[in-house]
Amino acid sequence: MRLVTFTHNGSTRAGVLTPSHDIADLAAPMLDLLDGGDLTARAQKALSAGAVVPARDARIEAPVPNPRKVLAVGLNYRDHAEESGQPIPQRPIIFAKMPRCIVGPGHPIYMPRQSRAVDWEGELCIVIGKTARYVSAADAPAYVAGYCAGNDVSVRDWQFHSPTWMMGKSFDTHGPIGPWLVTPDEIDVGNLDVRTFVNGEQKQSSNTNQLIFGIGEILEYISAGITLESGDVIFTGTPAGIGGAMRPPQFLKPRDTVRVEIAGLGILENPVIEEPE
Repeated sequence: MRLVTFTHNGSTRAGVLTPSHDIADLAAPMLDLLDGGDLTARAQKALSAGAVVPARDARIEAPVPNPRKVLAVGLNYRDHAEESGQPIPQRPIIFAKMPRCIVGPGHPIYMPRQSRAVDWEGELCIVIGKTARYVSAADAPAYVAGYCAGNDVSVRDWQFHSPTWMMGKSFDTHGPIGPWLVTPDEIDVGNLDVRTFVNGEQKQSSNTNQLIFGIGEILEYISAGITLESGDVIFTGTPAGIGGAMRPPQFLKPRDTVRVEIAGLGILENPVIEEPE
């Protein structure tokens, strides 16, 4: 299933895409449905009921607009570690992004007043479906609600103000995800093509089979120390092709458009604009 968060008639709630890409209304926020543990059952019931909101009348938002936590894995593709001049990690490098960075498809990425070193990072994202603590890699898939595309937008100079990377990874609007949440039964998450384009020019191209640490290893490592909760979003890492590694560096500019395509997960596209006053 392809699950969305959408706004219609002033109300934002979750829905499930029909074969015609209209939206069967689930009549509750995505996070509430994930917390209740009945998302799949509610979605199947809504599809059977046949009452839909026409897609043309709705605005698609981030699949989980207000996650409790947003975490990310750094240097999780060998070629990206190499282009960054960093050693291959021996364990997952985990950092935090602040939840206000999350926006949906079509929402502008703000060019901040403090920097012009704004970079793209197309990534596979995990959305957690239920509380996870001390989860083994083998059991990890049972804790995943679904997957979506993401863009770990990074302000490179601010990223390296400290070893934690958090400030340069957490600017408002610098975590687009979407366009929808695809349930695990729909895809082979270990073999998905990942591509990033800026103004139609391909910048990144890889496959999730090149991840150094797969989904199970990531969830096992994080849940050994941090309780994951339903709706938490985890960015799993980006492949080579970031602007900051180019010579000379290439960074985003106002009026650029960034598009992340992941096979089976759809297209996430966001314009870049100057940060509003």
